[in-house]
Amino acid sequence: MRRISKLTRVAVGVASLALAATACGGTSGGSNGDGDKNLGLAIAYDIGGKGDQSFNDAAYAGLQKAKDEFGYETADIEPTEGETDADKEQRLASLAKQGYNPVIGVGFAYGPAMEAVAKDYPDTTFGIVDSVVEGDNVASLVFAEEQASYLAGVAAAKATKTNTVGFVGGVDIPLIHKFEAGYQQGVEDTSGGKVKVISQYLTQTAEEGGFSSPDKGKAAAEGQIEKKADVVYQAAGLSGQGVIEAAAKAKVFAIGVDSDQYKQEALTAYKEYILTSALKDVGGAVYALAKSVEDGKPLAGTQTFDLKVNGVGLSESNPQYAKIAGLKDAVEKAKEGITGGQIKVRTE
Repeated sequence: MRRISKLTRVAVGVASLALAATACGGTSGGSNGDGDKNLGLAIAYDIGGKGDQSFNDAAYAGLQKAKDEFGYETADIEPTEGETDADKEQRLASLAKQGYNPVIGVGFAYGPAMEAVAKDYPDTTFGIVDSVVEGDNVASLVFAEEQASYLAGVAAAKATKTNTVGFVGGVDIPLIHKFEAGYQQGVEDTSGGKVKVISQYLTQTAEEGGFSSPDKGKAAAEGQIEKKADVVYQAAGLSGQGVIEAAAKAKVFAIGVDSDQYKQEALTAYKEYILTSALKDVGGAVYALAKSVEDGKPLAGTQTFDLKVNGVGLSESNPQYAKIAGLKDAVEKAKEGITGGQIKVRTE
């Protein structure tokens, strides 16, 4: 039976804790691939690849932490344009065969490939971010994105001066609907329905570039700003950089996603206008799985990262965040309501 568990606060907060390093060379049991050597963690990136200043870069941060702490080899592999599930299968199988353990697919697009490959390498632990895949040796790393998005909605409702805010989703799929639903609810609850939310999805499918086209994000944000949106929240991967650029150019606020985008070097020119970011501790999840393998107790089943265990949250890096009247207090109150069960956040 598939084990379903919710990680403890300690397990999920690993990205911010200085944990003692364990002995190198631990595996999930037996040999992997072509030999007994465990090369350590490998990740296969989602669309946009490393350098998206968001989702994939968060995963890389988790890989880097594992590499530094455990002193083993790692691998991080870029996607290719227009690739198929068969291409993903080949990538995951190659990593497992070489002896990497765990092997993590970053993004729901790896679901079919991981389902096909994991059973062929029972001594390798696999992980997938943002999807649930059945398998005794698969850990499904999923997040309560709607909760962080609710907090982003609270912040937007407090920051707007025009009573109009925007949402730009990369691709029109259920995962991104969670971001929109939480954001809409946070805005509505905070403003009593007085603040309008303009929503737009960039593409219907990922293959059309919804997560990898900054120009599309920029154009969408410019359209919303023309309609008086003065806070725009993006859940669009690499495309979100275009949203942030458009907001900064118009001198209105953007809300980042997944990573604290205020701190991203590539976005330094726009940081003044990145009010906050809806955080998703992808790096912590990647590291937690790597540590579980290193400790000889590999995680499996659905691992849920939510607000209660600090798996999601809202950044406060921009000094403007603390200067907006009532914003910080409203967000803290919302956090308490969500973790205490008084606020039920929608997912669609």
